Amino acid sequence: MKTSLHDALRQVRELQQAIIEKQRFKGYSGRARALAGGVALLAGIMMGAPRFPATPMAHLIGWGVVFVLAMALNYGTLIYWFWHDPEVARDVRRLRPAMEIAPVLAVGGVVTMALVNHQEFNLLFGVWMVLCGLLNFTARQVLPRGLSWVGLYYLLCGTACLIFFPSVMFVRDSWVMGAVFFFGEFFGGLILHYDEKPLPSLRTFFGFPAPVRTEDSE
Repeated sequence: MKTSLHDALRQVRELQQAIIEKQRFKGYSGRARALAGGVALLAGIMMGAPRFPATPMAHLIGWGVVFVLAMALNYGTLIYWFWHDPEVARDVRRLRPAMEIAPVLAVGGVVTMALVNHQEFNLLFGVWMVLCGLLNFTARQVLPRGLSWVGLYYLLCGTACLIFFPSVMFVRDSWVMGAVFFFGEFFGGLILHYDEKPLPSLRTFFGFPAPVRTEDSE
């Protein structure tokens, strides 16, 4: 009787896991997200160089380019997944989790324009981080649970910039933005790539083959 009960519970858990796996949204690429974080870090370093124009408009254009590249990377892979994954069958309903971030992006655009119009450039970093944190909480029912921790990370960093470190300047401290987004997007990419899987080696994340394990012959 006890064995039968354990078998029944195991089958229920396996069925629940199968349902969760089927509902999981797999349109986002972990590698694309991590690469976008690398782009943000590189941009932050470049815009902090002495030769880069120390004007708000130049930095706005620079971060605008980063945003466009990040969207192209993430949604380029999303479109490829949509068109080529046989399980998706080009069903537009499967894109619903990706569409749920549109309101947050729209709010981000409106708030950014309002702050620029009022010359409040130094608030942009904190606001962008907080909004990015909210993005990681959207569609969390069908995305890896670990992304909620990434969202919390962005919320804390944004709060720190807005309240505890108001001396962070938009033009002078571009490395802050680059570093925060690099770590957030890199670890978010890891969570997406190894969703519910063991983490064998970072080599596989970067596209290198996993190290071969040889067993000692007896």
